[in-house]
Amino acid sequence: MEEWVADIDLLSEESLFLEDSEAELFEHYRFVADKGQTLLRVDKFLVDRITGVSRNRIQLAADAGYVRVNGKPISSNYKVKPLDVVTIVMDRPRRELEIIPENIPLKVVYEDDDVMVVDKPPGLVVHPGHGNYTGTLVNAIAWHLKDTPYYNANDPRLGLVHRIDKNTSGLLVVAKNSEAKTHLGWQFFHKETQRQYVALVWGSVKEDQGTVEGAIGRDPKDKMLMRVFPGGEAGKPAVTHYKVLERFGYVTLVECRLETGRTHQIRVHLKYIGHTLFNDERYGGNEILKGNHHTKYKQFIHNCFDLCPRQALHAQTLGFVHPKTGEMMFFESPIPGDMAQLIEKWRNYSNNYE
Repeated sequence: MEEWVADIDLLSEESLFLEDSEAELFEHYRFVADKGQTLLRVDKFLVDRITGVSRNRIQLAADAGYVRVNGKPISSNYKVKPLDVVTIVMDRPRRELEIIPENIPLKVVYEDDDVMVVDKPPGLVVHPGHGNYTGTLVNAIAWHLKDTPYYNANDPRLGLVHRIDKNTSGLLVVAKNSEAKTHLGWQFFHKETQRQYVALVWGSVKEDQGTVEGAIGRDPKDKMLMRVFPGGEAGKPAVTHYKVLERFGYVTLVECRLETGRTHQIRVHLKYIGHTLFNDERYGGNEILKGNHHTKYKQFIHNCFDLCPRQALHAQTLGFVHPKTGEMMFFESPIPGDMAQLIEKWRNYSNNYE
């Protein structure tokens, strides 16, 4: 599913609030206060020790839980004491990879001097890493903005503010300057953006609408998977609201609204309530989970898988406050062809076999 990427990055590294990665935290800066340290606000303490960072950026990072003293998150007005260990953590290691502009087709929905909204097709990896070091959306953005004097693809204070999975399609916002990224990151962190997804899921969803709450973390048996920890003994809190749009017998078209942004959140939450995303290979949605096993039906399902060879999930709407004008911006992306054809195929099947 989706991940938020916010730059509360402060400093010289990128911090992504990813809707598609429940990120491990990595230490980027560590300072030990002297024995003779007088009481001093932590934002002032850090500004004096890190070149080129503002107190405002430190304060935003503290509010997001990225500034810690003796291993615990603190507020920006915390007073540093003698021998305190002050660290800054982020959800990714220090950048070691240079972003090279690549001439990859990019669908730009909106663009001005501060922000750009793009519509990502399915199959395109958002950010380099984990074996995908070229050919990503970030490389495409770097090409599109290569002649923009103030945009540097390798500056972590700029760029994507959130991201979605490779095989999820839909809308993403890009910050073209550090002020925009800080402002947008704050909105994502404080749940002030509007994001809705459309998904086709296995099974007939009983309730017309509902909410799934359950902490999400990595499955200890398989680190490639996320899972719900209903007792909250692990993972991070996650909330997904859903509404049924249309029922097709063995599958249901639903709209999902995110309150939080955890790795694979929609995929994991809907599986948790018994409605795995259609053709979601990682979570078992590429098997026949509902219906019969007659030859004709099995062929119909395999034709559906061929028609939309990915999880049927689309980031359809995105709303945020413009970081400079204060205007509420709202964007909507049409369901892409593969998923639209899949929905129509199920609609026809449902009408003919009811």
